[in-house]
Amino acid sequence: MLTYIARRIVYVVPIVISVALVCFLLVHITPGDPLVAVLPADASQELAAQLRAAYGFDRPLPVQFGLWLLRALHGDLGNSIATGRPVLAEVMRAVGNTVTLAIAAAIIGFTMGILFGLVAGYFRETWIDKVATSFAIAGVSVPHYWLGMLLVIIFSVQLNWLPAVGAGPSGSNSWAWDWAHLKYLVLPAITTSVIPMGIVTRTVRALTGDILSQDFVEALRAKGLRETGVFRHVIKNAAPTALAVMGLQLGYMLGGSILIETVFSWPGSGFLLNSAIFQRDLPLLQGTILILALFFVFLNLLVDIAQAAIDPRIKRG
Repeated sequence: MLTYIARRIVYVVPIVISVALVCFLLVHITPGDPLVAVLPADASQELAAQLRAAYGFDRPLPVQFGLWLLRALHGDLGNSIATGRPVLAEVMRAVGNTVTLAIAAAIIGFTMGILFGLVAGYFRETWIDKVATSFAIAGVSVPHYWLGMLLVIIFSVQLNWLPAVGAGPSGSNSWAWDWAHLKYLVLPAITTSVIPMGIVTRTVRALTGDILSQDFVEALRAKGLRETGVFRHVIKNAAPTALAVMGLQLGYMLGGSILIETVFSWPGSGFLLNSAIFQRDLPLLQGTILILALFFVFLNLLVDIAQAAIDPRIKRG
């Protein structure tokens, strides 16, 4: 197991370097001058040159990448062009809000997805299967930003049960586990959970149906094993693949959704990324993309290790 973990960690190193390179290049190939956001309209050429030198934009791209990567390894992602604040502090505050939203959405989406998938898999080709499958198809088909606006109209505008935007009372970005803050989380969490719920439902349904049709299940039942024991075997065999799918979906949610966070004005990484794009804030854009990409890479590493711990055949392979 330790050898497998060490090998997976070694594989991650070139991936991290490649991710950093892609993050750096993506924001430099876009047209436009990033300093337009901070330069006054009547700025002189001398002032523009000084500011470009201060941010290092006057150097060749390979030199910029090397210096940026070196600073990033020391936890310095530069300062935001628009606000002047450290990028790392801005990104980590936004990522913290996104993690809160992703965890809440994962609890809702994965719980409902596993439940619907198991029920549909055990009752295949029945009306129960059709109802569960319909929920799954609707979950992956309905545009989540449209669903978010619909929930706001119903529960915020019409019923006035839940707040429409923000992450806390009085526009507070600090989180606390009380109802005053949790009620701001309900609508965005439900909206974010819909797509993972549909994907997990369809995955677990297919896995459950396939496992129940295998010969070893019939042998277990022929030996007199209770259905609860058969259920445990089904869960154990379905867990590695289901865990991989849920890990990917959690990674997507941790990456933040620009549309959902914009609809609900949730101050997460997606909302921050949207602001950085419109403001052409290159340091903030680079830092946000890099942190989110690293989250996704290391989450996949954890999922690989968890899969190997659950299923020893993966280590042998």
